[in-house]
Amino acid sequence: MADDFESFVRVRLSALVRYGFVLSGNPHDAADLAQEALARLSERWSRVQAKGNPEAYVRTTMARLHISWWRRRRREHPVRTLPDRGYDDAGIEAAAGDTALWRAVGELPPRQRVVLVLRYFEDMSDDEIADRLGVTRVTVRSQAARALGKLRQVADVRLSELSRR
Repeated sequence: MADDFESFVRVRLSALVRYGFVLSGNPHDAADLAQEALARLSERWSRVQAKGNPEAYVRTTMARLHISWWRRRRREHPVRTLPDRGYDDAGIEAAAGDTALWRAVGELPPRQRVVLVLRYFEDMSDDEIADRLGVTRVTVRSQAARALGKLRQVADVRLSELSRR
């Protein structure tokens, strides 16, 4: 079996690196994609080979790896000069100290809480959240709407309590 895998790598490696180059546009990333995908294939070689199309497995793995790497890099915003001073958001500071808000977030159902964390703390789009959670974009949006509705109710109760004082 190891000979079959080594033979596959010898025969298909250059084509896989070219495929990686098409995905990434850079020969170094192409080699990394091919290497990582082949490493993952080696762990599952007998099962993948039994299904009959190991190259499709490797290409799919390479595409998924590239998307993951691209998403990670996309969040970075390098700048030539660093800002002289930081930025403090008073709203974030107020929310961080609001124990009632965090208690309300903690009482949300797990899926709603995860959607809010991914959206507002990880700055992910609805499509990215849907992909991460394995649900549809509509589900993400409805879970977020329900969660925000519950938090608004908590905020309204708090405001009415504060206005009575």
